[in-house]
Amino acid sequence: MKIRKANERGHAEHGWLDSYHTFSFADYYDPKWMGYRSLRVINDDLVMPGQGFGTHPHRDMEIITYILSGALEHKDSMGNGRVIRPGDVQYMAAGTGVKHSEFNPSTTEAVHLLQIWIQPDATGVNPRYQEKSLKDEPSGTLHLVTSKTGRDDSIAIHQDADLWLAKLDAGQKVTHKLAAGRHAWVHVAEGELSLNGKILSGGDAAIVDAEGALELSATKPAQVLLFDLN
Repeated sequence: MKIRKANERGHAEHGWLDSYHTFSFADYYDPKWMGYRSLRVINDDLVMPGQGFGTHPHRDMEIITYILSGALEHKDSMGNGRVIRPGDVQYMAAGTGVKHSEFNPSTTEAVHLLQIWIQPDATGVNPRYQEKSLKDEPSGTLHLVTSKTGRDDSIAIHQDADLWLAKLDAGQKVTHKLAAGRHAWVHVAEGELSLNGKILSGGDAAIVDAEGALELSATKPAQVLLFDLN
């Protein structure tokens, strides 16, 4: 296991945006942290009220956004226009090219979100958009968010990357079996938990390459993203 502490991440403070970069992004560059397997970006963003990202292009990237608090208004060149809220997951396959904007419609509350980029296993695909709400899913279990095949009502993405989400109350525990040849990246979105005996807090992450079972036990209420990668 290799741990990536929250305070080791890149940090950009723009006034309207307070962002922590798990991997090299924009002006933050660290050759040791260019991504992990197909996982390329985890940005932990706080967007101030009435602020946001203007219209900008992407291509050939799988983009996943998870809202922790507040609300985010999305518009894109595919004609989608939605406001996503805590517990909502938004997915875009940028493929041949898509333009989008993200705006905090609140006048009083910042929006806290994670933006995740996964490198696709095919380029030049048709752009696609999908949402999934995990707001009402029970705590104390792992919920499959994305997968290559879209199994078990997950979002199908262009990569063999299973993303699991767990919301844990203090004292709750979940276990994930890592199959032979698979690799895990565990990102604590908020709270505190023990991963196979190692304490991780909000913003901390860990690589697990060899251990067969991952045991996550919340020492405080927590949300955690577990990426099971090829």
